[in-house]
Order: sequence, then C-alpha cells, then structure tokens
Amino acid sequence: MSNQIKVGIVGYGNLGRGTIEAIKQCPDMELVAVFTRRAPESLSINEPNVEVLPIASAEEYKDKIDVMILCGGSATDLPDQGPYFAGMFNTVDSYDTHAKIPEYFPAVDQAAKEGGRTSIISVGWDPGLFSLNRLMAEAILPNGETYTFWGKGLSQGHSDAIRRVEGVAGGVQYTEPIDEAIMKVKSGVNPQLSTAEKHRRVCYVVAQEGYDQAKIEHDIKTMPNYFADYETEVNFITAEELKENHSKLPHGGFVIRSGKTGKDNNQIIEYFLNLESNPEFTASVLVAYARAAYRLNKEGQAGAKTVFDVAPGYLSPRSAEDLRRDLL
Repeated sequence: MSNQIKVGIVGYGNLGRGTIEAIKQCPDMELVAVFTRRAPESLSINEPNVEVLPIASAEEYKDKIDVMILCGGSATDLPDQGPYFAGMFNTVDSYDTHAKIPEYFPAVDQAAKEGGRTSIISVGWDPGLFSLNRLMAEAILPNGETYTFWGKGLSQGHSDAIRRVEGVAGGVQYTEPIDEAIMKVKSGVNPQLSTAEKHRRVCYVVAQEGYDQAKIEHDIKTMPNYFADYETEVNFITAEELKENHSKLPHGGFVIRSGKTGKDNNQIIEYFLNLESNPEFTASVLVAYARAAYRLNKEGQAGAKTVFDVAPGYLSPRSAEDLRRDLL
C-alpha cells in the first residue's frame, strides 16, 4: 500500500519487540526503522526491510517517518525522549508514572506545538484504557465510587526486588486481586479499601544452594515498600519450574464503578482485561493510537494529547461509514 502510515520505534526491549509484532497486524502501517542506544549491529530483529539505527540518527528521518512510537521506560528514558522526539515527529508513548503526568504533559505539549507535531502520551492499559473507563464510569454514575484492581499479573518491579534478596537465584512476583474485596465492591456497599486490602503478593523463588529458605522468606515478607504491608505468599521452586511456568509476562485487572441512580438503585459498571503478554498488549494499544496521532496531525491538531482527547473512531483503520454500519 503506497499510502501506508510510516512508523519508527525508539527502543528495543519487550515493548519494542511487541510493537513490531503489532505493526505486522496492521495493513495500513509500515515499519521503517528501529532506533536503539545499543550497537545497531548487535540487534537481530529479522525484519528484512527495516533499518536498525542509533538514536542519534533519528533527526535524519523527520520526513521519512509519520509516527514515532517511543518504547523506553518511564523512569529515565521518556522524561527526556518524550519532549525531544515530540519536536521532530508525531509520537505515541506509554509514560506511566501517574504522579508525574501533570508535569510530563506540558513538556511534551510545548515541544510538539513548536514542531507542529501531535503527541499522544501515557497510552496503554493503565494509564490508557483503564483511565478512559474510570472517566466514563464516573461521568455516567456521578454518585458512586471507582475501584481499580490489578492482576493476576507479573510485576516486573517487585520481581526485581525479590531477586535482590540475599540467597535468591531467581524469582517472580504476581499481584493478585483479593476476591472478598471485589465481592464487597460489587455488592454496592462502596467500601473504603487500601491497596493492601485489594491485592495480595504471590512469589515464586529459586533459592541458591546452601541458603536458609526460612530466612529468605522472612527477608521478602518484611521488605518495606514492596511486601511488608501486604498479605504475601512465598513459594520455593526449582530453576526449571521458574523457566517452564513463569517466563511469560501476564497481567490484567478490573475497573469497577459502583453507583446509585434514582431513589436507590445500585448500578455496576465493570471493565476487565486478562492479558497473556502485558508488553504485547500495551504495544497493540500504542499502535492503534499511532494511527490516531497521524490522523489528528493531518487535521492540524498539534500539541500533546491523552486518551481523553482522542475520539475512538481515530483508532480504527475503518471509515466512519463502516463503523456506523457495523459497530454502532
């Protein structure tokens, strides 16, 4: 297709790899290049028509790429890369440090407006799809409470924390919603729930030979900021079991709004995701919003946007007529 949207990717971790797969499922898109901090020759992406280039050369592609999908991390990559690339390209990113979104947005907005580009920030499922569902539910049921539950999902940050414990050879941690908390919410009593009352931590750990498992378990369960305030379960397994059963990156969760209408009718809105691969799903959301960024820019809508600013029709490759006929 000659009128394909030409896409670039910055970063080649789990999210970057997932984005390549997502683009392959979109006939209206073509991947032009992957930009990396690593030595480009060290990446084997097995895509014959895709260039692998150093990040420093991105500027040379300003007229060859319609949308740049930023796949770096929120802690150290995106605070710099977001505004930098927004000045040169239409961009989409998955910035997910919720508390810092209010300062990230204007930095990207200024750069995008100066460059006449469109940047959609904080795209994914939370922030992203869950954010949209929280907004919709709150607008429709103003007299109520919104609850977000995450999991069952593998937490990469908590898994890293386990692996730093002395005597641990490998391990993962899953965040699981507590069923009783979900049932309370669905019953309409609008309970006050702390994060610890909504979630439990389940760990699978490979102990190094000669280390005391009881001490490892104690060190994990008492770790401040990660496990100390939660119901935490530690299971010891073999390295083979870890590789066989815990090498995927599943995740998901619920957004539930419980609210009252009329005299005293309880209404429940629920949105649920069950993901076998968190990065591949997040990448699929990014790619749909890349289409939206391209279209919005064509209309002259420069600056930063969030999922709250993008009409759903912009995400679909189908025409407005098709959508009205088949989906409305």
